[in-house]
Amino acid sequence: MEDTILKELEPLPQISIWTSVSCCFAMAILYVGSLYVWGTKHNRDRDHPSTIKRRFASVSVVMGLASLFVYFFSSEELLERENFPVLLGLRWPGLWQAALIPYALTTLLFLGPIYVNIQNESIRSYLDLDYWRGSFNSIIWLRNLVMAPLSEEFVFRACMMPLILQSCSPLVAVFITPLFFGVAHLHHIAERLSLGVKLSTALLIGLFQFSYTTLFGFYSAFLFARTGHLIAPFLVHAFCNHMGLPDLQDLWQQDLWRRIIAIVLYIVGFIGWIFLLPYATAPYLYDNTLYWNV
Repeated sequence: MEDTILKELEPLPQISIWTSVSCCFAMAILYVGSLYVWGTKHNRDRDHPSTIKRRFASVSVVMGLASLFVYFFSSEELLERENFPVLLGLRWPGLWQAALIPYALTTLLFLGPIYVNIQNESIRSYLDLDYWRGSFNSIIWLRNLVMAPLSEEFVFRACMMPLILQSCSPLVAVFITPLFFGVAHLHHIAERLSLGVKLSTALLIGLFQFSYTTLFGFYSAFLFARTGHLIAPFLVHAFCNHMGLPDLQDLWQQDLWRRIIAIVLYIVGFIGWIFLLPYATAPYLYDNTLYWNV
């Protein structure tokens, strides 16, 4: 089935690498700039409700502007051949697969941390209706698990990837776009400095954040190209934001046997994720007839 689909497909029309990279750079600048467009008076505390609401508004505008970059700078041949929403990963075919399979694959990667959470009984809170009421009423929760993943994946994946894929091979595209994503997070260095954090500490944290956001960007870009859906990287991004980085201190606070089981699950989950990644993201599973050749 997969071979039949691939034979019927045509490669993407090409645009210059200068055009695609310039557009991506401009989108990254617009996204970061939108967080500070309100001025220092309204950006002193990133967790203040008024700051979050203003940033919700400004990144929403940037999402609209980013889609215009794709529309005006994509190849005319491609725009004639494909519906514009399809370029942005907004389509019905393969939607439920794109929502479920990459999410399930990513939970495998977090098998160890999930086991530790179960041991700490924190997972029981997910069965509490009050937990979900409180979450949806929390603007910080909405920022971290809804608006930030949605806006970042739309701008840095759904709008950048279609342009880069018209200039580079899929493998190169998957490695280029996350660099814009990682660099865009370096603005947190300035935020920490404004809060009185030492320069050396702010730089160290910024470098660490650049590293893991770029690594996640590789995975997210890969998911977008392989599935052809925005929903796949969006849900995975939201899940990763919820889980956070593995808490190794919490791991070592477990008793010996639970700690051994957790470490085994960390390793098994990681190996299983690597092994299943190419199979779980096979383009034919998602009716992906555009970004298929990754």
